[in-house]
Amino acid sequence: MREIEGFIASRSLVGEGWRELYERKLGELDQRIAQAQVARTAIAHGLACPHTDVLECANFAGGVAALLAGSSLEEAHARIHSH
Repeated sequence: MREIEGFIASRSLVGEGWRELYERKLGELDQRIAQAQVARTAIAHGLACPHTDVLECANFAGGVAALLAGSSLEEAHARIHSH
């Protein structure tokens, strides 16, 4: 609620200051949506994995290794599916 109040209050800013605030928030929301989509994909792959134990899955192990090496979730996902 505080954030919504802040957006409403920002509309009274002189000039276009409110527009910059809105654009920043859209960027933040886009990033959060992208992260949620990657997480959803990872969970869906886990459900579809034929291994009884996901720790025995080479794709899972490759994804974890990529994450530990500093890759983003998106990069790790792409890396394990490029083979």
